[in-house]
Amino acid sequence: LAKTQILIEAKQVRKVICSAARGRGKDLSAFEEQWKAGTIELEVLAQGTFAERIRAGGAGIPAFYTPSAVGTDLANGKEIRRFNGRDYVLETAIEADLTLIRGDIGDRFGNLTFRGSQANFGPAMATAAKLVIAEVFTAQEAPIAPDRVMLAGVFVDHVLAVGSR
Repeated sequence: LAKTQILIEAKQVRKVICSAARGRGKDLSAFEEQWKAGTIELEVLAQGTFAERIRAGGAGIPAFYTPSAVGTDLANGKEIRRFNGRDYVLETAIEADLTLIRGDIGDRFGNLTFRGSQANFGPAMATAAKLVIAEVFTAQEAPIAPDRVMLAGVFVDHVLAVGSR
């Protein structure tokens, strides 16, 4: 989040889509100030819907229906349809201009490995973005063994080594 905060403070972010939005401490964050001023947009989603919208964007699926937000504020302004007696909310795919992901190891081909929670959204988000920049703890010249690659380099545009954990 710290590097995202730098972009927000520089007013380089137009919209934030997340499953939880909260600041740190008592003071308003740059994001909160911009949101209250109406200069940055916020869309909050259920985490499963967030993950599926990213996956859909990477798979080229423009939209899908889900029952998860029916009857909540998260469904406000969205199309609701009934299938087999149950209501569903139409959700559109997430496609990003840029995504910043963090990996463990990256090679000269852009192949990545992940550690722990790095693997949660990074690989899916990489498939749904036009430009992918990966920060890795270790950049290596030698290719990562194919059975260890968790994200193929075809999805990664730039790999930046940031050093130790």
